[in-house]
This record gives sequence, structure tokens and C-alpha cells, in this order.
Amino acid sequence: MAEPMNGPASSNRRSDALLSVEVVLRSGDWDAAGIDQDLLKRAARNAFSVAGGGKNTDAEVAVVLCDDAEVRQLNATWRNTDRPTNVLSFPATDDMPAQIGLRTLGDVVLAFETVAAEARTAGLDLNHHAAHLVVHGVLHLVGYDHETDEDARQMEGLERRILSGLAIADPYAVAAVAESA
Repeated sequence: MAEPMNGPASSNRRSDALLSVEVVLRSGDWDAAGIDQDLLKRAARNAFSVAGGGKNTDAEVAVVLCDDAEVRQLNATWRNTDRPTNVLSFPATDDMPAQIGLRTLGDVVLAFETVAAEARTAGLDLNHHAAHLVVHGVLHLVGYDHETDEDARQMEGLERRILSGLAIADPYAVAAVAESA
């Protein structure tokens, strides 16, 4: 006997869109440091899910693990800023190819030396800091930003919620403690 269907599950639309995540290793430093690629994938998927990026359609994103030199070049080319940064987000354009049935969100690019130095300085676990930056990048890809104080508070609140779901401590609280020490 079939069970009755209630609520949104009874419609043909999916509310649990999935995110396909490809981790692209472009610097061996990440591997040597023991980066947890599965954690980065879970971080991206949780950000996508919590932030409502699914819009009932599956999507794909690439998490690209680079070094500072490559990120510096990307930052100079696309943002006119000739220095490395910890994370860059590149939203997909309409002419980018996508896998069949998936919409492409874009790429999240991390710079190893910068991310590792930030983690050391703040007393953060490298894997947790990288996961936080992946969450931050995916939130940018689904439309969040931190241009105003209110936008920043909203985005940081989402980051905290997503990271908590991954059993990662609040990076803003940990960083504040490290700065006051």
C-alpha cells in the first residue's frame, strides 16, 4: 500500500537540489598539508543547501586549490588587484558548458600560502579554515555579498550556521580570541 504524500513532497518539484562538487588540485602543497577534500565538498554542499542556492535544480561547482602565484595572477586579471588573496569566487556565465542536467554555479579558488598563513596566525585548523573559505565562496556564487554592514552580518550568520552543521567552531569568535591574545 502506498503511503500518503503530504506537503511539498507531493509535488513534482524537488526542494532538495544537489550540488556536484569537483575539487581541482593545482598545487601539491594542499595535498602535502593533508587537506580534507571530502570536508571541502561537504562545506560547499551545505552552503548551497542552507543558502537556498538549489532553486529546485541541481548544480555544479569547482573548488580549485591553487598557490598564491596563481591566485595573484587571477586577482590581477579579474579584479585589478596585484596581490594574492585567500579566496576568489568566479560565477558562471551563460556561455560556460555544464554537465547535462546541471547548472554551473562557478568556481571557488583558494590560495595555499595565504590560507595556511591565516590559519596559523588565527590559531585555526587548516582544514576548517579552508572549509570556511569554501562556504564563503559558494555564498558569493549564490548571490550573497558583504558590501554593507548588514550584508556582512547576514553572510557571517549564514557562514556560522553552515560551519556549525559541519562541527566547525565559529571562525569569527576564534579569530577574535586570537587577536586579543
